[in-house]
Amino acid sequence: MKFLGNVLATVVGIFIFMVLSFFFVLIIGLIVGSTSSDEIHVKENSVIELDLSAITHDYAGKYSDPWVTIFTESASVGVSDVVNAIVEARQDDKIKGISIVNNNSGLGMAQTKAVRDALIDFKKSGKFIVSYADGYSQKEYYLNSVADTLYLNPAGDMEFKGLATEVMFFKDFQDKTGIKMEVIRHGKYKSAVEPFLDNKMSDANREQLTALLNSVWNTIVTDVSKSRKLPVDKLNAIADGLLARTPEMAKAQGLIDKIGYEDQYDAGIRKALKVKKDKDYNRIKIEDYAKRLNTIGAFGEGSDKIAIIYAQGEIKGGKGDVDYIGEEAMRTALQKARKDKNIKAIVLRVDSPGGDAMTSELIWREIEVTKKVKPVVVSMGNYAASGGYYIACNANEIFAEENTITGSIGVFGMLPNFTGLANKAGINTVVVQTHKNAAEYSPFRPLSDDMRAQTLESVERVYRTFVTRVATGRKMTFEQVDAIGQGRVWSGAEAIKIGLVDKIGGMDDALKAAAKMAHLKQYRTENFPEYDKNLSDMLSGLPFAKTKAALIKEEVGEENYELLQKIKQANSRKGVQALMPFELEIH
Repeated sequence: MKFLGNVLATVVGIFIFMVLSFFFVLIIGLIVGSTSSDEIHVKENSVIELDLSAITHDYAGKYSDPWVTIFTESASVGVSDVVNAIVEARQDDKIKGISIVNNNSGLGMAQTKAVRDALIDFKKSGKFIVSYADGYSQKEYYLNSVADTLYLNPAGDMEFKGLATEVMFFKDFQDKTGIKMEVIRHGKYKSAVEPFLDNKMSDANREQLTALLNSVWNTIVTDVSKSRKLPVDKLNAIADGLLARTPEMAKAQGLIDKIGYEDQYDAGIRKALKVKKDKDYNRIKIEDYAKRLNTIGAFGEGSDKIAIIYAQGEIKGGKGDVDYIGEEAMRTALQKARKDKNIKAIVLRVDSPGGDAMTSELIWREIEVTKKVKPVVVSMGNYAASGGYYIACNANEIFAEENTITGSIGVFGMLPNFTGLANKAGINTVVVQTHKNAAEYSPFRPLSDDMRAQTLESVERVYRTFVTRVATGRKMTFEQVDAIGQGRVWSGAEAIKIGLVDKIGGMDDALKAAAKMAHLKQYRTENFPEYDKNLSDMLSGLPFAKTKAALIKEEVGEENYELLQKIKQANSRKGVQALMPFELEIH
């Protein structure tokens, strides 16, 4: 019997070994195949297809382990790469134009504007930009409005209606369920926690949201006005009356040029390229064009360099990755850039709503040390709010887009409490302790006055430190910063008026400023941070090794998964937070 068991075990072992060997050989084959096709050729008379649906980050990341780079190749292009590719395409004789077809991106408003500005510059070369959509969302129309000719499907629709945002309140839910969030905050505008304190919006929150939406909308209509040669007043009237909701109405109002199908759109491109009707024209995807440029190192010249350090996502601590900011990756990047003799200046690209206050302080300190050795210029993306502004405030110069969301100088502490729910369920907790304050906070006991006082003391201390950092970095008094702080958010256009930002501009403007400070006429750029990932991270994208997150997403759907993530994020925020006062989804 034992002999048969050993034989069976051997057979099973051989089978498992063969299966693993098969997958290993398959992986190696895919790698070899991908590397052999890495050389991307651009044909004569080509058109770039601009599809941004798979691009979310400014920086797609680079990794110390080359295997990770191979397995994340599909996501190896960021917004910065797209912008660089558009800039290079302007001078590329093989590229005749750019085509935008049914682009549905997940980019924020500042990222969208960065791509849009690059497209406007591209048009100055005399090359064409054309656009087609089955239907234009408002944000996508903002990007596509730069096109020389805009097509809309005869059965499509157009969204041009102004901006709105929605805030959900949970106080009544807390009262009914017994689940409560104990909130300690500083700042009358710190409305990240307002939904747990009331069932309606405060006047202060409504004030800042209204100002913010109006500022962002003004940027949109001003840019569209220039591209479509339509007065701002007319655009506002169109939005108010929904006067462009059908293809015919959109064309009559001057927001689009032609009503037609995609095959008719393609026929127009063939005509512009002088390609025969029965022949297809040469196309190259923006991701492929960008990867090609990255491979051949097309950007910059000379031995001097400017480091671009990307701080993107919520500030959480730890190692860091493309999705969140960790002090390890940021501090390592700043130290490497500081010690590299060929790097003469640093541009810190911040796209963050903030997060952990202690991590923000650690990164702030590293920037403070670095600034004494080399100039540091900040370029703000979609957000540079709360902790995101904390790490930006001591730079030599700060650039923001007009629609960047920034400020939010305020902090809060939030403690989940289930005492009400426990009482309803008949659960009671008893504490035994040696000293008055020996027991830590428990979510199953009411928050004591002493614990509330201690947490408030911590919040006030962090707030004072935050304001002091800003006051020192921006050469303002504590009182001046406090007056524009209190957790209030500002658009970039508003922030420049109150001294939180120096100039309106994008990454290119920040690079020029850094080069000027370092007295550079020629330079190359080098991207940071370099992230560290292990084998399990590397294999997580393979079909036979799906992550728990991927499996949950398949079961509950994308929207429900995002809701679960928000709950998870709220539960993971420990300690005092310097976080933007709300998750703003403008639509």
